[in-house]
Amino acid sequence: MTISTIPNLESSIIYKQDRAPYCTLTWRRGKLLVRPVGQLLPTYLPATDDKESLVECLRHSSVNLVLIDPELGFSKVKFWADATEAAHKSIYLSIPSIDTSKQNAFEWLQVIINSLIALVFLIVLSPVALWLVILTQIYSPGSLFTREWHVGKRGKLFQVIKFRTTTVNTNVINNFSYQNNFLRKVENNYTLIGKWLRKYALNNIPQLLNVLRGEMNLIGRQQSKLEDAVKLDKAGLRELNKTPGFWSSWQVAPSELLHLNNQTL
Repeated sequence: MTISTIPNLESSIIYKQDRAPYCTLTWRRGKLLVRPVGQLLPTYLPATDDKESLVECLRHSSVNLVLIDPELGFSKVKFWADATEAAHKSIYLSIPSIDTSKQNAFEWLQVIINSLIALVFLIVLSPVALWLVILTQIYSPGSLFTREWHVGKRGKLFQVIKFRTTTVNTNVINNFSYQNNFLRKVENNYTLIGKWLRKYALNNIPQLLNVLRGEMNLIGRQQSKLEDAVKLDKAGLRELNKTPGFWSSWQVAPSELLHLNNQTL
């Protein structure tokens, strides 16, 4: 066993013959690049398997942001996303870049306008939101909101905020059942108020907070969940350079039936 220390990280890299690493780590001017294993055999970092250890390593390092390859898959990318959030660091999906020089000219103005309009909407909708909070607590006491990783501008990962509509805070796949080679939604998981919220897309109101943070625009590209983004091809990943839109979540109704052979699953 050999031990070596990475600069700027208060941890050791331990190489073990009996452990197969799933990623390689590259340090570059305050950025940590997380990529799949290539031709060269990388060293094994125990922190990449344990969330608490990884959070501590990131907290005590000089890393400003993490750039992670989508080829690692949803579970690994989400693991790193959860860790970087806990360490108060930023994380980006590694995607093909595009020329954004023309967009940058009015980007600051667009952010200000979107934030002001979102603030007005939040004030106007605050009585409705208050009633929704009360009704949610009556029909299904527990957490008021759900958070889900989405991909924002230039591949930055952020958590979309929504009102909880299910009886328990479960993953999306738990809301489906297998019937005749199809995935069918289990409607019983939705609360009475939750069904109504989803029908009129009112569960999306808290996303206005994402607009206030500058993570979304009021009008923009279709929102991309992390679990879907990691499956995109190069052309699809390039589209993630644009800012997602708040209204896109109101325009697309969820499908009741999804075929198991569909590549988007």
